[in-house]
Amino acid sequence: MLTALALCLGALVLLAAAAVPLGRHPRAGHVVHGGCLVLAAGLAAIALAALLAGPPAEPLTLPVGPPWAPARIGLDGLSAWFLLLLGLAAACASLFALGHPALPARTLPPYPLFLAGMALTLAATDAFLLLLGFELMSLASWALVAAEHQRAENRAAARLYLMFAVLAAACLIPAFGLLAGGAGAITFEAMRAAPPEGWRAAAVLALGLAGAGAKAGLVPLHAWLPLAHPAAPSHVSALMSGAMTKVALYVLARLLLDLCGPAQPSWWGVPLLVVGAASALLGALRANLEEDSKTLLACSTIENVGFITLGLGLALAFRGADLAPLAALAAGAALLHALNHGLFKTLLFLAAGAVAHSAGSRRLDRLGGLVHAMPVTAACALVGAAAAASLPPLSGFASEWLLLQALLAGWRVSEIGFQVLAAAAAALAAMAAALAAAAMVRLFGLVFLGRPRSPRGAGAHEVSRLERAALLLPAGLTLAFGLVPGLLLALAAPAVRLLVPGAAPAPAGLWLSAGEGAAGLLPVGVLALLALALGGGWWLVRRRSPLAAARGPAWNCGFIDPPPHLPFGDPLTQPGAAGIAQPLRRMLGEPLLRARESLDMPRPGETRAGRYDSGFEDPSLALVVAPAAALRDRIAATAERLRDLTIRHLLSLGFGTLVGLLALLAWLERR
Repeated sequence: MLTALALCLGALVLLAAAAVPLGRHPRAGHVVHGGCLVLAAGLAAIALAALLAGPPAEPLTLPVGPPWAPARIGLDGLSAWFLLLLGLAAACASLFALGHPALPARTLPPYPLFLAGMALTLAATDAFLLLLGFELMSLASWALVAAEHQRAENRAAARLYLMFAVLAAACLIPAFGLLAGGAGAITFEAMRAAPPEGWRAAAVLALGLAGAGAKAGLVPLHAWLPLAHPAAPSHVSALMSGAMTKVALYVLARLLLDLCGPAQPSWWGVPLLVVGAASALLGALRANLEEDSKTLLACSTIENVGFITLGLGLALAFRGADLAPLAALAAGAALLHALNHGLFKTLLFLAAGAVAHSAGSRRLDRLGGLVHAMPVTAACALVGAAAAASLPPLSGFASEWLLLQALLAGWRVSEIGFQVLAAAAAALAAMAAALAAAAMVRLFGLVFLGRPRSPRGAGAHEVSRLERAALLLPAGLTLAFGLVPGLLLALAAPAVRLLVPGAAPAPAGLWLSAGEGAAGLLPVGVLALLALALGGGWWLVRRRSPLAAARGPAWNCGFIDPPPHLPFGDPLTQPGAAGIAQPLRRMLGEPLLRARESLDMPRPGETRAGRYDSGFEDPSLALVVAPAAALRDRIAATAERLRDLTIRHLLSLGFGTLVGLLALLAWLERR
């Protein structure tokens, strides 16, 4: 099994190398994306076999790497779970790219490297290999974000993304260095044997949360995500949102719940609860204010990453309070939501890409009425939107329900402060879930319902068969995973036991339980009740009504229908993206996002049209991005002055640096 994993990693690297000489060959995209499809399916099969096989096998040493850090890969329950997510999401994205006709040739070499970097991060058994894969993932995804660099906004997004990638590396490298200790043991096994204590443990917590949070898009380090995801091609956006952010959360879980040992206090979960709740609320609110479909979905990713972080924080807190069953419940909810979100967000980004290609725009106010021209895409997007809105019986409902049950059990921790925090986090999570539902209704309604708002939208057509298959696959999995969450939790039992040692495995079955004596959920029963209610309502209305069904024109608010020569509707007769968002922008956007709106109406006698303008400003731009950019400019200016130094000054600087490094090595040896 590990040999097959090593072969998949090597094949991805070779595929990236082969994509360079292929260049603009007409079949280059088919070769690269077809190969990635096969290898991604292989990764998913390997991960599934590892989860079903029981105890993990001994790590496999690869014939590469330096002598002081031999490359060894392995799979345990946690890495296999996230590898399964990666394989499924990458297979869907690669299948979509295989059927997409217009992808830039410059995206071909970095794409397999992107997959290889994520898989290597998950398969690593030591800090060096994990960081190597993490940085390969970051650089390859940066190249994909910057692929269409002719547009100024894409260049700005790529620069901002690179800045946060550097921040993530600058935090994770010292975090693993503190775990390695003075002996420099970089293997996970050695780190588990000597977990950090005191200030080292607190530093690992802070650095790990900042490093992994910057890559996952946690508040306040999320500013890059709504810019970078729309800049990348749609299949890459799907992977960045569905898989890459989960790889970052895997690193966070590996650091805090595995390598730091099980003896950490319950307050370790507090920073994750605070950051997770803030991310969920802010991401869901921004999703209701955005007017670009891919930016809206990127903000929804911030919300769902916050939910997963909430679960990890609860697992840390419950484990520290010796509440192993509740810790297992929270960890299982986080893992289940990571898998579910990876699939339905991949589905939504691919659907957004299909719409942008066929209708020619990502702007919500330029779309509409596509349910008739793109019925398969609309049906799949409806499944993804319903799952993102946490509607039963889809997968998003099952995992968020389980997470809410864990939040409601926060009173079991004895500290009153934590009880208050858990109650506040539960209220914010419920508000975020409601806002997410509103955002998905707004997205689906403006894109697929109503009438077309532009000539290109009126002439839209369904995408190719391969793209439709790429949409149907995650849609089917989203529905299936929502019906059998108990079986998925049983499959995740090895990962839960690694995060919460001694936890009892979840029973395999259709019934999803929040613990002995707690609430339960039977998704199949919910589906049966919904079908009965809908069928009974249809029968009562259509069969038992004394009046026959009648059809007539829809009320048009007094406006005249557009003339027949215009195939698209008058925008004045349909709600716009800004209009639907106006209540939330006024209630929550003004205090949280500095939302603004202005109305410029013509004066009496003027013939110009009125103008309405709205917008908002994310506070992270002023709190994080602006100071970081100023610091970058100062460092660059200081480095620029080094060019004017004389030879004598340059030699003195080099000599001083060498002496300082030797002194540092001597101090480390003495310790």
